[in-house]
Amino acid sequence: MTRIRRGYIARRRRTKIRLFASSFRGAHSRLTRTINQQKIRALVSAHRDRDRQKIHFRRLWITRINAAVRERGVCYSYSRLINDMYKRRLLLNRKILAQIAISNRNFIYMISNEIIKEVSWKEYTG
Repeated sequence: MTRIRRGYIARRRRTKIRLFASSFRGAHSRLTRTINQQKIRALVSAHRDRDRQKIHFRRLWITRINAAVRERGVCYSYSRLINDMYKRRLLLNRKILAQIAISNRNFIYMISNEIIKEVSWKEYTG
């Protein structure tokens, strides 16, 4: 009986998966079953860490803003600054505030001082 040649579809699929895992070490880049397992694991980690990256950057921005604000006034903090900004309807997101805190400290001092004056004046007058 003559030999039957298989089709190319399964081979093409496995080749595509092998290209994904070509940088993995050992059997993770050679054996089809372990390549599939590692591909699933890698994609799960990538999806999870995209969300974690957003959380980490937000924490970094908050830390930078807090450090810049506390440097000038001991009694003033990040949470008071954000609260007073919301009261005054000055909507700057944390990313922009952190960039301002790094590049131009005087500007963030001006913002915080203006907010302190405005809010304290409103509280004083009622």
